[in-house]
This record gives sequence, structure tokens and C-alpha cells, in this order.
Amino acid sequence: MGYPGQRPVIPPQSHRDDRETLVSEHKHKGKICRQSAAVFNVVNSIIGSGIIGLPYSMKQAGFPLGILLLFWVSYVTDFSLILLIKGAALSGTDTYQSLVNRTFGFPGYLLLSVLQFLYPFIAMISYNIITGDTLSKVFQRIPGVDPENLLIGRHFIIVLSTVVFTLPLSLYRDIAKLGKISLISTVLTTLILGIVVARVVSLGPHIPKTEDAWIFAKPNAIQAVGVMSFGDLFENYCRNDDLVTFGRFCYGVTVILTYPIECFVTREVIANVFFGGNLSSVFHIIITVVIITVATLVSLLIDCLGIVLELNGVLCAAPLIFIIPSACYLKLSEEPRTHLDKIMSCVVLPMGAVVMAVGFVMAVTNPQDCSHGQEMFYCSPDNFSLTNISASHFQLTTQLSILNVSIFQ
Repeated sequence: MGYPGQRPVIPPQSHRDDRETLVSEHKHKGKICRQSAAVFNVVNSIIGSGIIGLPYSMKQAGFPLGILLLFWVSYVTDFSLILLIKGAALSGTDTYQSLVNRTFGFPGYLLLSVLQFLYPFIAMISYNIITGDTLSKVFQRIPGVDPENLLIGRHFIIVLSTVVFTLPLSLYRDIAKLGKISLISTVLTTLILGIVVARVVSLGPHIPKTEDAWIFAKPNAIQAVGVMSFGDLFENYCRNDDLVTFGRFCYGVTVILTYPIECFVTREVIANVFFGGNLSSVFHIIITVVIITVATLVSLLIDCLGIVLELNGVLCAAPLIFIIPSACYLKLSEEPRTHLDKIMSCVVLPMGAVVMAVGFVMAVTNPQDCSHGQEMFYCSPDNFSLTNISASHFQLTTQLSILNVSIFQ
């Protein structure tokens, strides 16, 4: 603007074009950054630390059947996502909760919200327990540290990791800010897999054979479907293995970095149900602190979540993945009964119900033993006579003896 009596000063066209170009480039870069963050968050959420626990499911189901079940669960999950997209298009909604609300009303919406809250909340509890158990073994390997020191105990580690890492990260309002954290977690997961593969190569020739290692199916196959992401492979290794100790450290960090994503989900569910999807800064902090505090207290009181995680899988994951998407599509779709999607939905829905019912009964009547945190029997020097190799290879052989027993038995 010029002085009074003067014409307004209009910037040259070239300057305005340059300014618009810079603003446009800045917005474009910001969009790319958010998309990259979303990709890393999704990868971390899908893969995360659960990939380390897949051998447990193979042990429960039998290795050949476990592989088939893994592919089947992957296919059904993909099919359910497609059904959710089609159901959203038919109902004119854009979220899982709004789809169920439009299809089954408020009761269905509340049921879905409860399931969506419980599933990640129990995962938060399990992550705390894994962090305490895993990192305590790492710190016990530090020279000169008393293994009985309270500062390296699981309870102190859980509280410390919560206050220093998981709570501050969970207080972010924008999940895109966790993109770099998720990238680090994904890299560490890849490193962990490399360590496991290295140990398979170095210890493989010393694995003793067992009669039922390649049995096709076992009675606990239904439980395996519900807990495809449960178990800690590092429990099979001796504590004096330096490479595995480093792997445990990476595993603990990965679990800590995955924790905030689960907290985001639980907080989002509460915000949608009670606050219309919008939280003020004060309520955002209060709800986050309350959720994390409750999860931490439960993880301090319980040190074995085997049956809880199994129940979480069959009672929460099964309806979220198998039952609800199929039910929504069957009610909304006007396609003929012979349509492929309807046929598949009619197959997936009852199968999900069977997984829920049978998995629940088996989890209650046939609970798995809780032996986490204990040194495996084969790690004791007293078991030296069990091997036919030199003392320098004792550690490697004893470690893989249990890998064969605990994973493929």
C-alpha cells in the first residue's frame, strides 16, 4: 500500500508467481512427508514386534498347518478390508465405526468401540511386560551389575520406560509425528530378523531331531489363529549369548517405539465415543495419562499374559477381522446370494464364530504354561553331558536344543 494520494503498489507478476511456486512446493513436500510417515506407521503397526512371535503360533498349530493358517489369515484379512471398503461405499461412510453405526445402530457401534479399545489396550499391557522382561536380561549382562539390583528389575524398567519414552511419545496429537519413530522401529525389526537368521545358520547343524517336528497339525491350531502375533523367540536363547543380548536390546526398543501407536488407537476410540471425536488439550493429556497409567499398573501386577493374550486374540481380533466386516456387507449388499463376495462372507463369518467359541474354550481349559523370565534348563553347564561337541560349542548347541523343542514340538 502506498501513501495517501498514491496508487497501491502491486508486486510484479513474476514475484507473485515465484511466491506461489514456493508455497506450492512447500505444501507438496509437506504432503509427501505425511504420506511417508503414514507408510512407516502402517508398516510398524502391521509388522512391529509381533513378527518375532510367529514361531509360537507354528508350535501351537504344527509347522505345516501353521504356514497354511498364516496365509489363510492374511487372505481373510485382505478380504475383510475389501468388504469394509465396499460396505463404506454402500453406506456412504468413511470409518469403521460409522459403518457399523449405520448398519447395526448404536448397540453395534458400542460393541465395536469396546473391541477396538480392548485389543490395543491389552497389547499395551503386553508390550510393557515384554519391555521389562527383555531389557532386564540386557542390563544384567552389564559387567559389575548385581542381577538382584532393583534398578534393573522388570518393575523399575517398566516404570522408567513409561515415564521417559512411551508417555511423552503418546502425548503427540498428530500420529504423523511418529513416522520417524516407526522407521527406527522397522529398521530394528529388520536387524532382529538378521540376528535370528544368523543364529539359525550358526546353530542349525547342531539342532537335534524330534519325532513330531514336522507333524502336520496339532490340537491347538484354533488357538494359533487367535494369537498369530504372540510369543517371544528370544526366550529360547541363553542369557550369556552376546549377539542375542544385542537382539534383545533392539527388541525392547522396538516394543517401546510401537507402544504409542496402540495408545493412539485407544485414545481415538474414547474421543469418538464420549467427545464426538475432538479432544481439548487438557482432556487429551488427562485421557492419555489415565490410559497409560492403568496399562502400567496392570503390567506391574501381572507378569504372565499368555491366557490373556489368547483371549484377546479370539474374543477381540476374531470379530474385528472375521465377523463384523462380513456381517456389515451381508446386510448392506443387494447382490444375489450367488455373488462371490456374499459366498465368501457366508464362509468367513461362521468360521470367525468358530474361532471365537473354540478358541475361548481351549484357552480356558488348556492354558499355556508361563515360563518367561526363567533361564532355560539347557543353558546350565550341568547339561554338558547332553551334547557330543566341544565345550566351545556348548552354548550354541544348548540354545538350539530348545529352539527345536519349544518351536516345533
